[in-house]
Amino acid sequence: MANLSSVARSAYGDLLRLLKDDMVANVRGSLVTKERGGKVYWYAAEKIGSDVKFWYIGSDSPETRNRVDRMNELREQAVDRKRERARLARLLRAEGMTPVDRGTGGLLLAMAKVGTFRLGGTLIGTNAFRLMEGELGTTLPLGSVANTGDVDIAQFERLSVALQDAVEPSLAETFSALKFDPVQGLDRDSVWRWRQSGQTGMMIEFLTPSFDAEEGIRDLPALGVKARALHHLNYLISDPIHAVALYRDGILVQIPRPEKFAIHKLIVADRRRDGPESFKADKDRLQAAFIIETMAEDRPSDIWDAYADAMARGPRWRERIERTLERMRDTREILIACEAV
Repeated sequence: MANLSSVARSAYGDLLRLLKDDMVANVRGSLVTKERGGKVYWYAAEKIGSDVKFWYIGSDSPETRNRVDRMNELREQAVDRKRERARLARLLRAEGMTPVDRGTGGLLLAMAKVGTFRLGGTLIGTNAFRLMEGELGTTLPLGSVANTGDVDIAQFERLSVALQDAVEPSLAETFSALKFDPVQGLDRDSVWRWRQSGQTGMMIEFLTPSFDAEEGIRDLPALGVKARALHHLNYLISDPIHAVALYRDGILVQIPRPEKFAIHKLIVADRRRDGPESFKADKDRLQAAFIIETMAEDRPSDIWDAYADAMARGPRWRERIERTLERMRDTREILIACEAV
């Protein structure tokens, strides 16, 4: 583990900005806003025959409005922006930032192109942790990112319904082209996982927060897939951030905030302690400890607020977090000390 240089941090910020510019510049049509559930969203409206297709851009914010205002300028600068992205990506590799492996990079690129992350899909799990170097300003410790064959994508069911936009072409078509086969659930209509044929056996899974007592299967119409519903996931993917996957000249993805990721890992580690995936709990604790220790140095309020938020969500949440921290005494001391900073 080593802190990224000021040059690398600056380059990461520039590359992230350029990729966000591209997300807006690449949509087609005239710009409109829609209000849904008390929130305002930006769309590009394109007439196709007698119908109007609405392409989702993002929720209303000063940053989104600034890019919308510069839409024509951004489109004219596309070639220069691509050249600069390639330069920044080379610089980040030279500075020691971890690139994404070819298999994962190819999958994330294909999913980004059809709109998965634009439409609110959030990369979670170890592959999200790998992409937190730029946000945390440090490289990751050995052992915390052991190889994983899983790519996990989460989205809120209510957001997926409200957006009234969908990936195009479908993710099923995209996965088929990449030689992923659906993994059947208990019934043929409950597919929420795909596995790639060949030696890698990479698995992609779709998840969504459960607000009911039971964790079942839900529809995510914006992504055109079904998803397994899980408790505590709403905490993890609320208010996500953009990140750069360092593959080719960069891929814009969406990941959880690192402070929420760390606290959620404390919860997940307890859920796994007696289950078939108990062997993954060690990695959960290692990733949580690394983020908490790193953020305690320069962002203690962020990590403390995330911890306090989770602890205030009920006795079941507190029990899981406390049981995990019983096995992480040093991490608990670091976390508690953040309150006083």
